[in-house]
Amino acid sequence: MKSIFTRSVVACAAVLALGAVHQASAQGLKKYESGTKEFWTNPPPDWFLGDETEAQKGLAPPSGPPTGASDAELAATLKKIKLPPGFKIDVYASGVLAARQMAWGDNGTLFVGSFGLGNVYAITDKDGKKQVKTILKGLKMPTGLAFRDGALYVIDIDKLIRYDNAEANLDNLGSGKVVYDDMPSYVAHGWKYLVADKDGWFYVPFGPPFNIGIPPTSLSQIRRVDPKTGNAEIVALGVRNSVGGDVDPRTGKYWFTENARDWISDDMPSDKLNMISKLGEHFGYPHCHQGDMEDPKFAMGHKCSEFTPPVLNLGAHVAPLGMKFYTGNQFPAEYKNNIFIAEHGSWNRHKYQGALIKRVVVDPDGKNAKQEDFATGWIEGDQGYLGRPADIVLAKDGSMLIADDWAGAIYRISYAK
Repeated sequence: MKSIFTRSVVACAAVLALGAVHQASAQGLKKYESGTKEFWTNPPPDWFLGDETEAQKGLAPPSGPPTGASDAELAATLKKIKLPPGFKIDVYASGVLAARQMAWGDNGTLFVGSFGLGNVYAITDKDGKKQVKTILKGLKMPTGLAFRDGALYVIDIDKLIRYDNAEANLDNLGSGKVVYDDMPSYVAHGWKYLVADKDGWFYVPFGPPFNIGIPPTSLSQIRRVDPKTGNAEIVALGVRNSVGGDVDPRTGKYWFTENARDWISDDMPSDKLNMISKLGEHFGYPHCHQGDMEDPKFAMGHKCSEFTPPVLNLGAHVAPLGMKFYTGNQFPAEYKNNIFIAEHGSWNRHKYQGALIKRVVVDPDGKNAKQEDFATGWIEGDQGYLGRPADIVLAKDGSMLIADDWAGAIYRISYAK
């Protein structure tokens, strides 16, 4: 169902954006007729990529092994992963192809979304062995999911679908019920991530389907959606591509990772960690990147001082995705309420970086942020991926699970003195 509130807010935003659009036209920027159905079903070829610098030409996202990594390959890879003393990593489950966001069911089922395959998985434990079952097939791009009040929620590009009593019906979830659909149907940057707040509303990011440009007024934002009523509100603007977030257990505020634009250089701009401190903040896109870098084409007279700066710059093209505040009790006390980020790793860079788990120590108000590598070793040489971390979830025992969509695996990181 479509939210009247959202439509009215977007309509107001459209009026406010007219000046920016006219200014863009005056500067000779390309004009896209994105208000038509034909545009979304057959976008122009340059809509997603944007402008390339000469030095960046030829770079493209790499493809992982279509069947994932074998158990032998996973065992060999994990021998190369470096962790702080006392921590260890092992394989929780393999054969989880293109694994993305994870969520626990009430009875211990681990649900996993996927990128590109249209699958949703359920991982259960039988006689001490993990069984991976594909419970949904043929969806567009079900990267994001959540579990609440016995129901599995799956966000599939332009629909948020609820599957009731999911754990009791893994063999036949049915078609589910669409509870929110006020979303465009494009795939590029249309994949999404779900984070529930204490009231049961979901934070949902809406990325623009291009690298850089003036987005339609219903995009480059984060909404908060009530799956019970279909109502929604816009909570943040100026967001390029967010595929991870979490609610701070200390304050209730929403924090999220953001992938910055491509095609400038290997080292600019930086990807970000952000925090929403008040309703309607603007985080800079497309005018300003990394808090202090005005876009060479789309600054359009704006200064970075107009926008909310990041809590932390994470590095250029590290591709931060899923993140979690550590609320468990297994890790040492100094890890409590730290943020752990799954960095998927570069493609728009000649020497890849990222493909690791990062630890961030930060005050509840976003001050005094410090970052360090926590788990590394998924890159060999300049561009040799062994794995690409995509999401993080905590287990009841305080250990941490990592989804790897390159290797098609879920890892478990645990600690023992």
